[in-house]
Amino acid sequence: MKILFMGTPEFAVPSLDILRKKHEIVGVFTKVDKPNMRGKKIKYTPVKEYAIEHNIPVFQPNSLRTEETFEIIKELNPDLIVVVAYGKIIPNNIIDYPKYGIINVHSSILPKFRGAAPINAAIIAGDTESGVTIMHIAEELDAGDIILIGKTPISEEDTFLTLHDRLKEIGAETLDEAVDLIEKGKAPREVQNHQMATFVKPFKKEDCHIDWNKDEETIFNFVRGMNPFPTAYTLHNDKILKVYKVIKLNKQYENGENGEIVDSIKGKGFVVKVAGGSLILSEIKPENKKVISGGDSINGGHLKIGDKLI
Repeated sequence: MKILFMGTPEFAVPSLDILRKKHEIVGVFTKVDKPNMRGKKIKYTPVKEYAIEHNIPVFQPNSLRTEETFEIIKELNPDLIVVVAYGKIIPNNIIDYPKYGIINVHSSILPKFRGAAPINAAIIAGDTESGVTIMHIAEELDAGDIILIGKTPISEEDTFLTLHDRLKEIGAETLDEAVDLIEKGKAPREVQNHQMATFVKPFKKEDCHIDWNKDEETIFNFVRGMNPFPTAYTLHNDKILKVYKVIKLNKQYENGENGEIVDSIKGKGFVVKVAGGSLILSEIKPENKKVISGGDSINGGHLKIGDKLI
């Protein structure tokens, strides 16, 4: 089968890899290159790097709505278009063009967590299960008919990164199965229950701010759901303190206010009081400093008992 692949980040690479080994990838669409953090060297997307390494033609249109872009797709003449975290809305003329249509790999169990940050959202919500949905693309965001779903449990040890890395492999395996079913004419089409749909918007900086007035479990899930990206943070002496990991202490302190450092535990870290309990700051990054363990933070002089985190 001739496949046009549309994707951008690392999450999409295993899907492209598994398709390349069984099908003809006629081209890759990926987002436009951006300068690196220092603003000097241009950084290729992970999908572009993979495509170049395997001699796959790469296209980086600014828009999918131009006649020029549509002409490229017609010239490539794919049987199927596969979209994995591409980052652009697909217009109807492209959706209707390929013989087998367009399918998408979405990192949640739809209709839950449609939108931009479903992996973070599943952990933050305290869910015990997540997955990847392979679906037909529809004009409405993440609302297409479902072909297959691959699932995985979420443990308390999971962070955004560990779940992301597991889901990208599950996504590739489930996609491979779905494409085989499409080619055989046996792919199911399960209509989503749109009344059950929930949505996740891209995170803004203020969305990553820890609210110490919430309970242990809520903050614990929030921090690990943001680790390592986009990273939960608090303010300490008007400076940003990034928090990568906290440990539930299951202890309620009588002294202090929520957000106040009320204790320290040798080898583990400082203790912050929260609603109905307390949390150990197990891995943090003071502003303009390296990431340090909770144990090292006790000796580092960055924090002290009585400090208030806001």
